Amino acid sequence: SRLRQELGDRLGPLELGYSGQGPVFSAVSDRIESDLATAESLAVPLVVLLLVVVFGGLVAAGLPLLVGAVSVLGTFFSLWMVTLFTDVSIFSINLATALGLGLAIDYSLFIVSRFREELAARPRSHWAPDEHRAVRAAVLRTVETAGRTVAVSALTVAVSLSALLVFPLYFLRSFAFAGVGVTLVAAATSVVALPALLALLGRRVDLLSLRRHPGTRAAANGVAAKERNIADGFWYRRAHAVMRHPVVVGGAVVLVLLVLGSPFLQARFGVPDERALPGGAPARVATEQLRNDFASDEVDAIAVVLDSERAGGDPADTEVARYASALSNLDGVTRVDAPTGRYIGGVEVMAADAMLAAYRVPGAIRLGVVSEVVPISADGERLVADIRAVPAPAPAFVGGGAAEFVDSTAAIAERLPWAVAIIVVAPFILLFLMFGSLLVPLKAIVLNVLSLSATFGAMVWIFQEGHLAGALGVTATGLTDTTTPILMFCIAFGLSMDYEVFLLSRIKEEHDKGATNEESVALGLERTGRIVTAAALLLAVTFVAFASSGVTFIKLFGLGLALAVLMDATIVRATLVPALMKLAGDANWWAPAPLRRFQERFGLHEAPADDPSDEVIDLDDDGDGSIDGGSPDAQREGDLAAV
Repeated sequence: SRLRQELGDRLGPLELGYSGQGPVFSAVSDRIESDLATAESLAVPLVVLLLVVVFGGLVAAGLPLLVGAVSVLGTFFSLWMVTLFTDVSIFSINLATALGLGLAIDYSLFIVSRFREELAARPRSHWAPDEHRAVRAAVLRTVETAGRTVAVSALTVAVSLSALLVFPLYFLRSFAFAGVGVTLVAAATSVVALPALLALLGRRVDLLSLRRHPGTRAAANGVAAKERNIADGFWYRRAHAVMRHPVVVGGAVVLVLLVLGSPFLQARFGVPDERALPGGAPARVATEQLRNDFASDEVDAIAVVLDSERAGGDPADTEVARYASALSNLDGVTRVDAPTGRYIGGVEVMAADAMLAAYRVPGAIRLGVVSEVVPISADGERLVADIRAVPAPAPAFVGGGAAEFVDSTAAIAERLPWAVAIIVVAPFILLFLMFGSLLVPLKAIVLNVLSLSATFGAMVWIFQEGHLAGALGVTATGLTDTTTPILMFCIAFGLSMDYEVFLLSRIKEEHDKGATNEESVALGLERTGRIVTAAALLLAVTFVAFASSGVTFIKLFGLGLALAVLMDATIVRATLVPALMKLAGDANWWAPAPLRRFQERFGLHEAPADDPSDEVIDLDDDGDGSIDGGSPDAQREGDLAAV
């Protein structure tokens, strides 16, 4: 960057191009920063428009935006606190913005929808104290049900993202800091601040509505009409249709998901290079010209550093020459540059000159291994292993793109089992504490993995193998970025579990009220199907905005997450969940007696169902405008204190 600032893009009649790891990384960073700013400017207005359509009113639609703003700002503050102790990637800010807005929409949608439902079930009263009690009861029931679900869902998302902390790469750890922070702040704001706003708004939450809310219409037509509307609902009918043929439907969907996921078995991992940039990017053009138009391979040379300080002194020139000669004999090596000369095929072909003499500094000796192999490839990995296997006259450290890829892959592979254990075990425990079942958490984890494998298969088919690459404006390299699938898996797994908790909580609520297994599944899907689909659509919009980026792995990240969210919220939730719960029957809620007793004592229990008609009690029996046995002033003070 400094060299480019000093020389510029032209030197007299010459046009200058800059290549190498530094210029390419700088170009990728600058392009990502500008692309994400553009993406956010496109996504936010579209999300606002969709919010108005989904909520059906301007006031209700404004609540998620308020929660989202608080969540993002709170996360920015937490990230600033983290920077006081460790490095944080600048790209984590963009994740915090997208995820904060998306989760705020998710949580607000469920809270506000449940509040509307609870409020519609309570008759409107023209007497202010009774109306205050109805609003208060609706808020309390909303927090007891949807609020509890949001809290558990947020914990599952936060736990999934916290798995990124086990990796030593600060890039992944940065996303963990941002993701966990924004999830917890969004949940706290939704469960604490949003109910307070709903208590203040009351029925005014439907002000400036574009359509009449279905819950209000159902309440006006009576309970029978409401149940008839539910039975006629799309999701209710779809659930029963699936449960009539659970084996056929479930088996067909599983087969489709396995076929979609099969390309992931051919995934070959690597790291982004200049081909992640658009075709006309100056750094990519310069790098490709060096690689294609010049015979020299110095641009991809592997650096080897001998730490003579650790060895207790500089090794003799004869030892350095013997080591350089051995390196030049390795398969794939075209030349080795050392402070003692240049070596090809084990033979010194040129004596040391002033440039090579600079390869020796106090405490260290540098060697340049020029190779004909592609650094990020199987041959590149093999060459790094061969270089490290050659006996050195001092502790040797191998650098360069190939060595960096080998080391980062090894670090990820070493920590991956721990990350998977966190992602699987912690949500399993949370779901057991919430539902008191062993089968339900296991089913949720299996379905999430199945859904995500299909998403990853599609991404390999597109971005690694090159199908639709031209339409998307990307260059297929035959490799899949190592860190992107890990990041996508942690985020998408948490979001998928998010929707699973929302659905299962309503199914369990209906089951606890006495509904049969099939009826509770159908009712739960009907009450959450539209909301989950709307939430997934809104969240997908924020991720699709990433796909507008000109950088390949950011496009992969955006499209992959959008596809994962939509597939999970629609296909999996609408088919596999009803099919498997139908097949399991009463075993859905089974657990061994000791675990059942543990859950009953320490679990996250659902608040008991209530009868809304019992909550609004008219204490003005004589019609004088006051509670019998008390003054109007005392009555008003009590109501205000209660609210």
